[in-house]
This record gives sequence, C-alpha cells and structure tokens, in this order.
Amino acid sequence: MVNAGNAAGALPSGGTPSPIDWGIAASTAQRLIRSGPTVPKSEAEAAVRELRGLSVRAERHVRELTMLGDGLPLREGQVVDRHGWVRNACDGLATLTEGALSANPPGPLGVMMAGTTGMQAGMVLAFLSTRVLGQYDPFGGSGRLLLVAPNIVGARRAMDVPSADFSLWVCLHEVTHRLQFTAVPWLRDYFADQVGQLMSLADETAIRVAGRIPEMVRAAKLRSRSGSPPDPGVGLIELIQSPEQRAVLDRLIALSTLLEGHADHVMDAVGPAVVPSVTTLRSKFTVRRRGGGLLDRILRTALGVEAKIRQYAVGSAFTRHVVDAVGMAGFNVVWTAPDTLPSRAEIADPGAWLRRVLP
Repeated sequence: MVNAGNAAGALPSGGTPSPIDWGIAASTAQRLIRSGPTVPKSEAEAAVRELRGLSVRAERHVRELTMLGDGLPLREGQVVDRHGWVRNACDGLATLTEGALSANPPGPLGVMMAGTTGMQAGMVLAFLSTRVLGQYDPFGGSGRLLLVAPNIVGARRAMDVPSADFSLWVCLHEVTHRLQFTAVPWLRDYFADQVGQLMSLADETAIRVAGRIPEMVRAAKLRSRSGSPPDPGVGLIELIQSPEQRAVLDRLIALSTLLEGHADHVMDAVGPAVVPSVTTLRSKFTVRRRGGGLLDRILRTALGVEAKIRQYAVGSAFTRHVVDAVGMAGFNVVWTAPDTLPSRAEIADPGAWLRRVLP
C-alpha cells in the first residue's frame, strides 16, 4: 500500500524524482471517490462470501476450458471496496513504474511536478474506481485478483440480472487474467519491460497526459455539438506519441487487446451449463458498456476507456477466429514467447497471425 506520507514521487536513492507521485495520487483519489450503492450489512457480507467462493469455482472452469494453469494453487480473490481498489491500484502502479526515467527536472521542482501529476492521476483513478468490476494486478506482491464488490452489486442491480450468475460471470473474466500471468511465466516481465520502455521514452508532454484532459473534453464537446461522435478507437495518449513511443505503445495495445479479448471470449465460452443466463448477461452488459450520459462518454473517450472497450470486441473476435480454426491448443501457441504474440495489425487480421505462427 502506498501512503501519502511515503510518496512514490519522493527522491529515491539515485536522486531522480519519480515521474508520478503515487502517494499523492492515492490520497487525491480517496478524497474524490463517490460512495457506492447502499447495501444492508447482511447483504454486503453475503456478497463478499459469494465472490470469494465463486472466484475459486470460476478458475476451475477456466482451467478446464483454456488448458492453462494445471497444477497451480487455487486461491480466492480479494474482495475490496472502491477505496481498497484505489490503494491496490496505486501500489501496483508504483511498483510497475519504479525506476522509470523521469521527464521532470531534478530537485524540489521535480518533486513538485511529480506531485502535480500525482493529483491528476488521482482524479483519473477516482473516476475509474466507480466503474471497475474486477482486476488482476500482476505487480502487486505475488499478484492480486481484486473484485470490487460495490461496483459488482451496483451493476447487477442496474441490469436486473441474477446475482450468482453475474458474479460468477465477472469472476470468469478476472481469473482468466490471473491465469494468463501465472500460467505464462514470461508474460509479467515482458509487460513490465514494455511499460518501462514506454516510460523511458516519455517526454514532458506525455508524462503529463492527464493535464490535457480538459483540452480533450472541450474538443470532444465541440465534436459532439457538430454531430461528430468522439473516436472510440484512439485514446488521448496516442495523439502525442513520438514514433519510438508509438512502436512500443502498439505492442502494449496488441497485448492488452489479446488479454482482454481472450478473457471476454472465455467468460462467454463456458456457456449456459455454467452460467445459465450468459446470453442475457452479455446482451445487457454490452448495452451498459456503451451507456452513460454525454459527460461520462466524453470522459471515457478522453481517458482512453472507450478505446479499451473496443479492445474487448476486437480481441474476442481474434480469439474466437483462432480457436475456431485450430482449437484451444492451437490458440495457446500464442503464449509460447513474445515472438508468437500477435502484432496490432494481426489482432485485426487473425488470419495473418495464423499464417505467420501456424502456417
């Protein structure tokens, strides 16, 4: 856990300030987080017990379907509230960006700039804390599977779907992410290395991407008034990359799209034998992902959330195409090494990946 009094933006032993003060990010987000749905204590306790048990049950189903994780220990997920999610997110992000080169100047000015960026990051995290249902953090300790109980309960109520089915369905997605990192030993270090490369290339503008959110909001409002909807395929960060950064970012986007799409495919592929209302859940959840008021949609576009939502569909289509063509065992060749991961272009053209990797 990152505390504001022990900020990640403080000067480390090497004397270089970190680009983002995650301690300030955490404290800022904690102040801004909106409260979740009102739930009686007995119902809240029952939801926590249910999620813990379903996380284990879900992993058994995912292992059977994906053929990943045989012999690994079965562990319960960690059920948290919105504040707990923020604490864990800041902890994992601080670990992930530890040692990253900073675009901030050295000395007190650099520390102050890291604190400013930390406040901006905290605003983003507060916004996301109301929407995240679950998350696997491979960088927190030995890896943490987080299930955000108030958001799961709130989404289930809003969609009016069976509680156990929806909770299991969410768990299926999140434990798939855990298996991706625990059953593929090189994946965590590869992901961290790519993020490290991106951070090392980051210039002063990119490291303050959150500072341009107001500008992006204004531009999105103008596009909306003119009848042109925000582009869901491009997040703000993609608009300010150097060519070198864009190459690394493309690899990260391809990997993220693969991971999200694979998990989305799995949560549906288990079928009605496991989740009886899976078809209804997918239909209502797809509508919910697209929903929200104008300001909510603008913010999601500015933060790249809309681009991430698009990743689910593109990555799921890639997974489905490959599994249909060569079976799950053939698809699992994707986890062999970094060279067998699909490129960003191949994610959109799974046939190209098949021709390259499984000719």
